Amino acid sequence: MSVLIKEVDENDKALKKAFVKFPIKLYQDCPYYVPSLILDEMDTLDTKKNPAFDFCEMQMFLAYKDDKIVGRIAAIINRKANEVWNEKHARFSFVDFIDDNEVVDSLFAAAIKWVKEKGMDAIVGPMGFTDLDPEGLLIHGFDQVSTMATKYSYPYYVTQIERLGFEKEADWNEYRIPVPSAVPERHQRIANMIATRYGLKVLKFKSLKQISPYVARLFKLMNEAYKPLYGFAPLTQRQIDHYVKMYVPLLRWDIVSIIIKEETDEVIGFGIGMPSLSRGLIKSRGKLFPFGWLPLLKDLKSKKNPVIDLLLIGIAPEYQGKGVNAIIFNDFIPSAYKCGFQFAESNPELEMNNKVASLWDGFNAENHKKRRAYIKQLR
Repeated sequence: MSVLIKEVDENDKALKKAFVKFPIKLYQDCPYYVPSLILDEMDTLDTKKNPAFDFCEMQMFLAYKDDKIVGRIAAIINRKANEVWNEKHARFSFVDFIDDNEVVDSLFAAAIKWVKEKGMDAIVGPMGFTDLDPEGLLIHGFDQVSTMATKYSYPYYVTQIERLGFEKEADWNEYRIPVPSAVPERHQRIANMIATRYGLKVLKFKSLKQISPYVARLFKLMNEAYKPLYGFAPLTQRQIDHYVKMYVPLLRWDIVSIIIKEETDEVIGFGIGMPSLSRGLIKSRGKLFPFGWLPLLKDLKSKKNPVIDLLLIGIAPEYQGKGVNAIIFNDFIPSAYKCGFQFAESNPELEMNNKVASLWDGFNAENHKKRRAYIKQLR
């Protein structure tokens, strides 16, 4: 039977939920796949709830074969990123499919047709609405559990996408880092020296009320520090508010470090971690209710969770390469060890970003996963 492609209408909640739930079924027997919460995914795809739609367009597609859903894809145009990078690129995202040439051909043909009609010159992906969404196709580490901020994919995805003529655009590395029982002496020495030289201080918090005065400055710094990174466009205030609401309730304050310049109270660096929710999300199967919240709460609060996810790290451009990272680690490592974490998982880091890669020197870090953004020229 031939493949049928359906456009998913924004107002068709049943079809949109089917779009969101398809990968949960596709990966139901895969121990490495970490499902997103269905409620969160639905909100991400909601034009009224996701502030990225202030400057993004999207069209979702579902593939059917024998009256069953066998694939999905979303085409996204981020007008703001195109303006920043002076290009006419579309993105493909939320891409999952069975290993079937006809299914893959039909899905990508539908997405490409839509973006060409919008005047785009190329399509890249997998990429989300923004740089804080999951990005990159897994190309190494298929026997490793994903993090909450990334997406797992079967090895055949690589074969299928490359078969369609997509080529490498950018790669990201992910690291697994053992948490030492103490800060290495070299890092302690550098941290103390740099803090004294530049008049820097580590701030710690115990509540949202305490950190609130620094949130706007933290995101301003992130916009500056991440500006050169592939595909990044500065976050708007509505996006900042959205991410604060989404992630701040999940934070453990003892593994949040903010570095300020004492004289001016200026935020010049930060490191933010959170307990890995991968095990809890696997058990929840994407459902928060009625009992899916229990394993997630256990992951957040228990001292038996062995893995910490390194959500974000950023240093002001004028302080990069000056050892400020040592101050972050000098604070972060004892806190992570005290909380019972044995390993830290980095989020994807661009392979060309040597400044970030050098952070893990001396920590026996393992580059255990790798992701790739692919591009196909359309004109």
